[in-house]
Amino acid sequence: MKTDDRLLDRAKRMRREPTAAEAMLWRHLRNRQIFNTKFTRQLVIGPYIADFAARDAKLVVEVDGDTHTDQARDERRTAWLHLQGYRVIRFSNADVINDMDGVWQVLDNALQTAGPIA
Repeated sequence: MKTDDRLLDRAKRMRREPTAAEAMLWRHLRNRQIFNTKFTRQLVIGPYIADFAARDAKLVVEVDGDTHTDQARDERRTAWLHLQGYRVIRFSNADVINDMDGVWQVLDNALQTAGPIA
């Protein structure tokens, strides 16, 4: 399937302009710092852009801000990603900024286990 050029451009812009929470989490995920797992940021997967994704582990990590209020869209997106074989974990900006140890523990557990995580 060919990727939409507009989606790729948006992903590139999002990489250049991360939120504070995304930038903080990326510092912890980059360079295979957790279980030698390679994460990619702002990865286009089908019609969506994942904040972070570990392709080999089939894990998507989303960081949701205060203005992130469309729960129905999130549920459709998560269901679609599950159909593609991905597990999805969501954190709030506050989780990332205020409780990185807790975020790290959830990610650690997710990378050691298999099966969908919603």
